Amino acid sequence: MSRRLFLAVVPWLILLHTTIAFADFSGRVVGVTDGDTIKVMHNGKAERIRLHGIDCPEKGQPFGATAKRFTSAMVFGKDVTIHFTDRDKYGRTVGDVILPDGTNVNRELVKAGLAWWYGKYSGDATLGQLEAQARAARRGLWLDPHPVPPWEWRKQKKGREY
Repeated sequence: MSRRLFLAVVPWLILLHTTIAFADFSGRVVGVTDGDTIKVMHNGKAERIRLHGIDCPEKGQPFGATAKRFTSAMVFGKDVTIHFTDRDKYGRTVGDVILPDGTNVNRELVKAGLAWWYGKYSGDATLGQLEAQARAARRGLWLDPHPVPPWEWRKQKKGREY
């Protein structure tokens, strides 16, 4: 009887642990790597968070440093809530970053013209609308008549290294 109980309870405990491990959480921002990657204190350590659905210009790209400064001004030293979406191939938590007043940092970056909507990984149509508005208003990176999306820039850079 105890073996059956064990076999019935263990899968539920594993599911509960997995659910808790990938749940939303709040913590203080202790680092900003670039415009779309921050470090948030979670369970006693700094966890890398990749902002969901957006892609900011890379370091070395026009507006890369501006995007990092914008993100830093919005979140550094503040408590934020991470709405967990996924884990990326680098092990980073992917999610929306929400300020205590409800501001969605991911959307603010796109609205300011400092990030592309990464439609390949996000179905958030609001991000697409915000990008279209920023383009039309020529805000941020949209001042450049031919901005290079970061995913293309990374591909070009990688090609030059070989």
